[in-house]
Amino acid sequence: MNELVIMHDRQAVTTSLRIAEVFGKQHKDVLEAIGNLAAENSAAKFFAAGTYENRGKQYPMYYMNRDGFTLLAVGFTGRRALQFKISYINAFNSMETQIKTGYVIPGSYAEALKLAASQAEQIEDMKPKALFADAVATSHTTILVGELAKLLRQNGVDIGQNRLFKMLRDQGYLINRKGSDWNMPTQRSMDMKLFRVKETTIGHSDGSVSISKTVKVTGKGQQYFINKFLRTNEPQTA
Repeated sequence: MNELVIMHDRQAVTTSLRIAEVFGKQHKDVLEAIGNLAAENSAAKFFAAGTYENRGKQYPMYYMNRDGFTLLAVGFTGRRALQFKISYINAFNSMETQIKTGYVIPGSYAEALKLAASQAEQIEDMKPKALFADAVATSHTTILVGELAKLLRQNGVDIGQNRLFKMLRDQGYLINRKGSDWNMPTQRSMDMKLFRVKETTIGHSDGSVSISKTVKVTGKGQQYFINKFLRTNEPQTA
């Protein structure tokens, strides 16, 4: 959970776990402070008990809205604490603005899928597949080409990983020249921001080091190729 503020039960909240991490405090101390605040009837409504999982076990935590955060953080002092408070205020403002306008930007691939499903229920005259592709484009998650092939199959496109690689090479999205850059994105694809290349350094027993390159499809690339295939697969009218 990297976001300072998340959406939970249709409101902008943060968690005691995230507070402890950001402000450099022991989670048990944050829980104790919240427990003391929640014991007051007037403050209890700002906090909601929850749990998180760690190594297969469930542990307690709290969700809190802006007012709960304000009550908790008022005693946090120091220059860094002030900077973190400002960051939190900005994060709350941003999330609350998104909620008011009815559009919350997904922060993960799973959230993008949920957004697509929600949109499909609300807007009957739009195709769910197009909504899915639009939601994916806002995600910051990159996926492998093989995972893109699975998504396409789930949306009615009969294609596998090898056939998708071949199509991407044949149509100039990936390099078709044998060698170290085989299956790497072409300059055209990189300019279109359809792919990213992840480089991993590998150390060998003889002391040598090599670099492994993995092609990942960006959110924009996922939308681009899903829309491309859906248009191709649409039935033609006379």
